[in-house]
Parts: sequence; C-alpha cells; structure tokens
Amino acid sequence: MTAPSQFPRNPENEAHKNTTADSDNEGDIFHDARFPADEEARLLEESKSIKLEANKLFTSACYDQAISCYDRALASCPNYLDYDVAVLRSNISACYLKLEDWKAAVDAATTCIDCLDRVIPPSTQGDEQKEKGAESKQDDAVVELSGENEEAEQAELDRLRKIDEQKRDVQRIRAKALMRRARAKTELGGWGNLQGAEEDYKALASMDNLPVEDRKVVQKGLRELPAKINAAREKETAEMMGKLKELGNGILKPFGLSTDNFKFTQDPKTGGYNMNFQS
Repeated sequence: MTAPSQFPRNPENEAHKNTTADSDNEGDIFHDARFPADEEARLLEESKSIKLEANKLFTSACYDQAISCYDRALASCPNYLDYDVAVLRSNISACYLKLEDWKAAVDAATTCIDCLDRVIPPSTQGDEQKEKGAESKQDDAVVELSGENEEAEQAELDRLRKIDEQKRDVQRIRAKALMRRARAKTELGGWGNLQGAEEDYKALASMDNLPVEDRKVVQKGLRELPAKINAAREKETAEMMGKLKELGNGILKPFGLSTDNFKFTQDPKTGGYNMNFQS
C-alpha cells in the first residue's frame, strides 16, 4: 500500500531533487521541503494546541473567532501533513456553515477533501471489496506465522491496525466534509451547485460509516434534488436564451429586423434545428 503523504521523504532524495531541478520547478521544491523530525513534531503539537482553543470557541458559538484560531493552527501546521490540514479545513467549513457563508463553506470542505485524497484516494465499491479481500489475505498470513519470531508478528499486526485506523479516520473526515459541502451547495442553489450536491450525496450513500441521522439527510437530498436540478436547469436555460435574444435584437435592430423574424424548427429525424426567415 502507498504510504500516506504525511510520511517524511528521504532527505537524500530531496537534496538530489533540489540540485537537479531547474528554476521553473522552484514552487514544487518549496512544497516538497520537510522539517526535521523534531521540528515537525513541535509544530504539529503547537497546531493541535491552537486547534483545541478553536474547538472551545466553536462550542461557545464564537464562529468568527474560531475561524481565526483555526487559521493560526493552519499556519503552525506543516502544509505537507495532509490529514492534519484536512481536519482543520473541515472544522473551518463547519464554522462557515454556522455563519451561513455557503461559498466559503464549500471552498473549505473542498480543500479538506483534496487533502484527504492525497492521503488515501477515494475508491469505488469494487476497489473496496478488492482491498478488503487483500487485507483478509494479509491477516491470514499473519495468523499463519509460526510464532518463532513473536516480535515480527506483533510488528505486522501493529502495521495492519494502523492501516485500518488511518482508513477509518480518513473516511470519517471525508464523510463530514462531503456532508458540509453538499449542504452548502444546496443552499447556494443554481444548476451547477445542485448537481454538485447530488454527486456528494451519491458518494455519501455508498459509505458504510454514516450515522443514522446523516444517512437520513443523504436519502432526503437524493429524493429532492433531481426536481430542484431540473427546475434550475430550465430557469438558467430560459435566462440564457433571453440574453441571447436580447443580444440578437441589438445586432439586428439597425437592419430593421429582430429575432422574431427568424423561426427555428426542430428536425425530428436528426434532432437539429432549421432556421426560416419570416418578413
């Protein structure tokens, strides 16, 4: 399994990369820079301490102050620790939902999901079943160890437990972020946002870790959104056609014509349109 992105890279490889990259890749080099292990641990601990302060502000309904506090936590957190950054972004999204700043809530939730995708990419149902089968085989392999090397056996068991815990944590935060983004997009309205909300709810419906109340919200959204999407599409299409007609009339007016002089009829065989001029 691919190691999570927050695991440090080999410093020697990084040094080699930095000496061979040209100036066009300076941004990538900066992003790939890693703190020494002790400094990284100190910064992460500082970030988590500030996050606890922000959590208290959120509980006290001081949402603006909580956002500022979470931003401070982000500033302390190394930006390559994708999981920790994702948790902070998800919390920021929750604050914006409380403030009914739907656009900011969407942006924060999307950043959270992007970070989680770098930790463990989202998988389809089929892939999940394959992974479960593979993990089952790994578990069997551990059980079949002879016991002659108990230390190695315990290390393998610990490794598998950490993988499972990481997957559960990522899925839990991903579900929260999807729920928050879906709600914010629904509140924003509009054809594109409503379609995005439906896609998020569909992704949530395939998850098996949702609380009962969240699953009810997902099912309700999937029932109600199709009609809202159709209505928004028809409204936006009508508005677009109205603007096009207004533009066309402005172009045709000097010639004593208007768009009413042109009639469009659909060809039932091809589905295309024919234009006829009417004086």
